[in-house]
Amino acid sequence: MTARKLTRNQQLVLDRLADSSAALTAYDLLDRLRDEGLRAPVQVYRALEALGQQGLVHRIESLNAFVACCGHDPHAAAGFAICDNCGEVTEFAFPASEEGLKSLAGAKGFETRRMTVELHGRCATCAER
Repeated sequence: MTARKLTRNQQLVLDRLADSSAALTAYDLLDRLRDEGLRAPVQVYRALEALGQQGLVHRIESLNAFVACCGHDPHAAAGFAICDNCGEVTEFAFPASEEGLKSLAGAKGFETRRMTVELHGRCATCAER
């Protein structure tokens, strides 16, 4: 998919996500963007949907929140290490075993369209405390 030019709202949402080390909910984003003129949740949700379609943001399902893509292949499987203490989210490219997981699911007749792995625990900083 070719990257399209971002609308003002899309750019604002992407910038706030890129500036945050933690995943942000749509309402977190709305609170952070009120001074920029965003007033309705639908403005944020539309921007997130378009950014997701372009592979620029990821939804962290377990948190119902979003992060900016760190730059690896947006169509590859993504992995996220989520600190349950401070909320920091670190994205990583999923290792080669991705195909193994797809083939395990395929053996049961399941067709995998995308894969996201979420690891919950403590980041290095929180683990040292």
